[in-house]
Amino acid sequence: MSRCLRLLVVLGLWVPGITLAADWVDEEVPALRATYEYGHYAEVLERATSRIDRGRLSEQDLLELHKLAGLSAFHLHHTDEATRHFRALLRLDPDFHLDPFAVPPPAVNFLDTLREQMGEELERVRQERRARLERERAEAERRERERAEAEEQRRRMEEMSRQVTVRQVEKRSLLVNFVPFGAGQFQQGRTSMGALFAATEGLLAATSLATYFAHQALYRTEKVSVDDVRGPREVQVRYIPTSNKDQAELLSTINRNTALGFYGVYALGVLEALWRHQDEVVSTRIETPPDPAAPRARLHLVPSSGGASAGFTLAF
Repeated sequence: MSRCLRLLVVLGLWVPGITLAADWVDEEVPALRATYEYGHYAEVLERATSRIDRGRLSEQDLLELHKLAGLSAFHLHHTDEATRHFRALLRLDPDFHLDPFAVPPPAVNFLDTLREQMGEELERVRQERRARLERERAEAERRERERAEAEEQRRRMEEMSRQVTVRQVEKRSLLVNFVPFGAGQFQQGRTSMGALFAATEGLLAATSLATYFAHQALYRTEKVSVDDVRGPREVQVRYIPTSNKDQAELLSTINRNTALGFYGVYALGVLEALWRHQDEVVSTRIETPPDPAAPRARLHLVPSSGGASAGFTLAF
């Protein structure tokens, strides 16, 4: 039986806005980026270096801070510090390139020169990154496979818990076994055997009927004159011409044999059906009922003074 539960929740709250969560970014990174764009390179270098030393940064934030610190040091002609930060940047991402439309060409060339000098080291870094990505991919696939297996096992357990055993009792009539054309076998669910008896008996019956009508078609009817005590009179005579004698005998033989064959096969089918007859047949099967209907909910919004009211109806 369906039940309906109506729940009314009064919120009475002002909702000034909704803030969508995004990937977390260190709050100092955007500030340093803006400071760099204003040309305060010394401040950017000092603050970026300090923030890097404190740690607890994502790889993307660390990459951005090394880039800002390296560019600031380059603009301040602090070559050693620029080299240190750019080397750290390339170790994080060996294929990192500065934007030539936003960065002066000397800085781009400086980074490219460092990349060439660190060629062997960066190649090892690339190999390590590829190996790490491969391990992460394999680990992700393993976790996904385990999750899928656990979900499949949970689904099977849930399905097994809902399974029911259905017991069906079929009553069979004894008289059906005496019906020709494999009726007894069909009642017992043995369709192949029933079809064999039906086809054989049908062929024999059809042949017997066909030869019977063919034999009857050979007869001729004529009127002959015979003498009677009261005088001559005509009598109608039905006969088979002598020229059709052999054909008539053949048709009669086929008709007789096919009729006997029909009754013989019929008797065999009846005996075979009686031998396998059961008054009751009990079958058992396991069924899984369909999932219950999911609950349906409807949301209602009602404006009110100084706020809003909301309610919803849950039916299950």
